[in-house]
Amino acid sequence: MPQTIRIANAELAVEVSTLGAEMQSLKTADGRDWLWNGNTTWWTGRSPILFPIVGKAPGDRLAINGTTYPMAQHGIARRREFAIVEQTTALCRHELVSTDETREVYPFDFRLTLEHRLDQSRLSVTAAVENTGDNLLPFGLGFHPAFLWPLPGADGKAHHVTLDNGAEPGVIQLEAGLIGETLPTSPFKVGRLELAHNLFDNDALIFPEGAGNALTFGADGGPSLHFTFENLPNIALWQKPGAPFLCVEPWHGMAAHAGGTAELVERPYTVALPAGDTMRFGFNVEVKG
Repeated sequence: MPQTIRIANAELAVEVSTLGAEMQSLKTADGRDWLWNGNTTWWTGRSPILFPIVGKAPGDRLAINGTTYPMAQHGIARRREFAIVEQTTALCRHELVSTDETREVYPFDFRLTLEHRLDQSRLSVTAAVENTGDNLLPFGLGFHPAFLWPLPGADGKAHHVTLDNGAEPGVIQLEAGLIGETLPTSPFKVGRLELAHNLFDNDALIFPEGAGNALTFGADGGPSLHFTFENLPNIALWQKPGAPFLCVEPWHGMAAHAGGTAELVERPYTVALPAGDTMRFGFNVEVKG
């Protein structure tokens, strides 16, 4: 059965499940929880890790060197039990290692390590992928944390996402969960997106490049969450229409192209990691207010 462990400091407390190494709560010292609670009415996820794919494969079938394997949306890690390999007061580390069972659907050897670390009002979440096999390891990796919208204490306030780089990145619209065409205009204006629930009527907003490595999700005159990203060039924003949360999703990898191949190596931003190498990805989120 999954276990849930708690780490904490004077400002934050985080709970993480061994199932998917998924964060279950992110609370400030006043007891307010900033993370979505997984209410089954809307979406049972809270902060899943996406590996070895981000997004959907055509017909939920992934092709590797011409052979197809069953692969559900966002991959296998979110549904696997991780081992606890380290825990201190303000840090925990979980690990998933390839097995005969994982190789039946993803025929590679790997070690995936997830670390959650607290430093004052900041949470750092880091993933490390190690190629423990003899061949190139192709994969995508992403984070999918969901935060309350409205943010705690911000009922009735307008919310926004603001890019630190002030850009107006191009946005892709999904087609049945697969990558479609780039829309003609960006929803960002001078780096700012005014949030409205109808933005997500046609699924997630995906920004393959140009959004930069930092942004703020906040309420006008209210609290905010400031994010920075490491080695995660793709950003997505998603809400199940009408649900009281917003997912801020940094990725390295995206869904397959609509009408395109199911081959893993052909998916946008797929990593090809040499044997024996390790690659790190991560995000920080700082609670303000």
